[in-house]
Amino acid sequence: MSIFDDILSDSEEGLLQRFYKFKSTPNTPASSISDIAKSLTLRKEQLICALGFNPDARLLIEILPTFGYATFNELDQERNEIFISDIYKKIPLDNIEKIYERIKSNQNMLEAMQYLLKSRLEKVESEIETTVNSMIIEKYKSEMRAVYSLGIASIDFTEARLDKRDSGFRALLNEVTMIVENKLMPVGEIFFRDTILPQEKQKLLNKGLIPKELVQLRLNESDINPQEKKVLNDYLRTNKD
Repeated sequence: MSIFDDILSDSEEGLLQRFYKFKSTPNTPASSISDIAKSLTLRKEQLICALGFNPDARLLIEILPTFGYATFNELDQERNEIFISDIYKKIPLDNIEKIYERIKSNQNMLEAMQYLLKSRLEKVESEIETTVNSMIIEKYKSEMRAVYSLGIASIDFTEARLDKRDSGFRALLNEVTMIVENKLMPVGEIFFRDTILPQEKQKLLNKGLIPKELVQLRLNESDINPQEKKVLNDYLRTNKD
């Protein structure tokens, strides 16, 4: 495990043992959080997020002054700003994925993450639109797989993603398939939505996730999109058995 992972997963006792040596005394001047991070071969931003997303760190009020914070609210605010704004630079993808894994079973942390997630993804997607950077795109895909597979995505988050019309990012991610495979929503409920692109439904069909009965029911609707109608008819024609 990396130092980041260790701090993120440390128990209350482990954190106390790790950081007690940095505590200031009358004979020892206080270290800055940047100095502490450097001594641990971490970026300051990594240390803030590792501490800030470790639920057990909330029990150690006495170590907060060591890092220059008077309250956990101050730490949380800085943690949130970093998490939302950084795009795989100071907090790399593997750190992000470890954070999701760490907080998934802690209700308070999970609710905080669900609040932050929308703003973070808007930032990442804006960067992709501006730069079309293939490395960022691949990391974004990996992050979203973690969001769904680890149970970070809430129903409200999922609904908001599905309600977007002509969502190029959703199609890029094959996000609808992720939602179905992780059982966040019944496939029939998704399949009958007009906001889901024909090519997204095509991917669900190709994976065998849509019963033929649902395909026929969808075709019976009078206002179906012509492109979607073609996709569904082609599917039935090539899958007669």
